[in-house]
This record gives sequence, C-alpha cells and structure tokens, in this order.
Amino acid sequence: MTAPAPTPGSRPDARPATGYAGDLTPQQAWDLLAGDPDAVLVDVRTDGEWRAVGVPDLAGIGKRAVLVEWVKAGGRPNAGFLADLGAAGVGPGRPVVFLCRSGQRSIGAARLATSAGIGPAYNVLEGFEGGAGFDGVRDREGWKVRGLPWAAYDDGRDDAARRGTQEEQAR
Repeated sequence: MTAPAPTPGSRPDARPATGYAGDLTPQQAWDLLAGDPDAVLVDVRTDGEWRAVGVPDLAGIGKRAVLVEWVKAGGRPNAGFLADLGAAGVGPGRPVVFLCRSGQRSIGAARLATSAGIGPAYNVLEGFEGGAGFDGVRDREGWKVRGLPWAAYDDGRDDAARRGTQEEQAR
C-alpha cells in the first residue's frame, strides 16, 4: 500500500482531553508521524491482536511502530508498561501517539505517559480497527478503514530482538 502524503505544514490540532495532550484522528496521527522526525507511534494492543489483525506500517515514512502491550493476556495490566516504553527509547520531549483497537485503552496509556513526563502524548481516535458496528464487524472507522498503511505482524524475531528494533526506531 502506498503511504498517503502528510498534509503540508501540519501540526497536531488535537481535540482537547483531560490528562494528556489530546485526541487525534487517524489522519492527524499520520500527519504528525510523517511531519515530525521525533514523533513515535506506540501500538498498545495485545500480542494476540497484532498477530490476528496486523500492525501500522510506517515504512513509507522511514519509521516503525513501537509495540508495547497496555494489558497482558487475560486482561492483566502490564505493570512494566513505563519501563517497556523506556526500553524502547520512548521518553520525554518527543511526541508520542498511542494507538489501540478502538481508541479506548490508548487513552489510559496516554494519561500514564503524560503523568510520567513522557510526550506530549496523544490518543488516536477510532484506534486501529474502530468500534464494532451493529453487526459486530469493525469495518466502519479506524486506521485501517481510513486507508492508512498496515501490514501483517512479523513475529519472525524473538521478543528481545523486537525490543532492540523498537529501540533503534524510537531514537
């Protein structure tokens, strides 16, 4: 898939939010990531979601998404979330865009990051797949439906190698 061009001269015009920098549409998130070399995307979905649904593909703008679970298998909170962000090179002074399935879990991630001095931290409205419609299908909104690049999850590397790659990307 060809990556869409960023909107010229774009800076995030985030919807105001409590406890973090604000909410961005998927396109605004893409524009920020494409236009700011320091901006990083953190996908906070679970490993199972990455495997089943895919991940954002930032190769067209010379970046990779950082993959850090907000919750672990069975819905347990990831007690090491902030440490995982730090290990991936995500820290203060650079825009951080958090993405989950529908734009809900990523709010908590953005708030926690902000409280830890990381960011400015943003949430992506609609998430990667968006909310389910009346028929239960997630095909009405979100990163994928908006035509932004995504790819199958490449799990050909072990977790340590994946974290190392994320560290390199996050710099």
